[in-house]
Amino acid sequence: MNTKDLQYFHQLASLKNFSKVAATFQVSQPTVTVAIQRLEKQFAVPLIVRDRSHHAVELTSFGRQLDRHVVNILNELELAQKEAAHTQMKQVRFGLPPIIGNYYFPSLVPDLLQRHLLARLEIVERGSNETLKQLRSGELDMALLGSLSPLEYDQLAASTIVKMPFGILVAKDSDLAAKAESGVFLRDLKKRSFVALDEKFIHHQAFRRVANAAHVRPRIIYRTADVHVLGALVAKHIGIAFLTSLAAAIDPQTVLIPLLDDQQPLFYISKVRREQTILDGIKKELWQQLG
Repeated sequence: MNTKDLQYFHQLASLKNFSKVAATFQVSQPTVTVAIQRLEKQFAVPLIVRDRSHHAVELTSFGRQLDRHVVNILNELELAQKEAAHTQMKQVRFGLPPIIGNYYFPSLVPDLLQRHLLARLEIVERGSNETLKQLRSGELDMALLGSLSPLEYDQLAASTIVKMPFGILVAKDSDLAAKAESGVFLRDLKKRSFVALDEKFIHHQAFRRVANAAHVRPRIIYRTADVHVLGALVAKHIGIAFLTSLAAAIDPQTVLIPLLDDQQPLFYISKVRREQTILDGIKKELWQQLG
């Protein structure tokens, strides 16, 4: 079966016009017509119904079903092409969200260096949500991801490495710093100003969950996509912040206070890869070293 035939068919299903499909691929209209005829002969079932009065086509019931399969086939072929290109470079495309990259990944570096794996990583730094999208699209081979529960996704294999609580980051010389040992309830902070990480971070979802459970609407005066900016703002008394304990050492002039609220979420770190990725050579060794 010719993959070009599948591409023509998928575009025909979308554009419903032979001339437009031909123009899209810069081929003649008869080329597209013959491709569709080959597919109909292959499956021995009509795929389209022509509306000659409107110069348009509609898919038959089987045609619509076939198009769903074609989308998956074309997606897998595109992923295979990306994987082949990176296999030639003998590198692993590795996703690493900023907080995990700054405060967890360094603990793995000595072993990766010793096994000559670090130089084989093409590291891509994005938030966990964006990293997940890139894994699914085949832009990444594997990644470390942050989440609020153990990860379970179709077509992805995931394994939890570690989990840790969230807390409230405050300046070391603030009045709240005295609660670093005893902890604090979120309801006791409802009159405080917060600085927060933006929606690209799972902190956004976690903070909202804790706030809803405590029946509190936090007063957020500034959002940022930079974790270090967040720490600096807290150190300068601009506001306090909701942050995973993984990043407790974000700024030497800050301290993380434990949250005492019941049923608060945990910050999970998981290793994740595409389920269909064959683990051999470098990829197998890296997967094992991630924990």
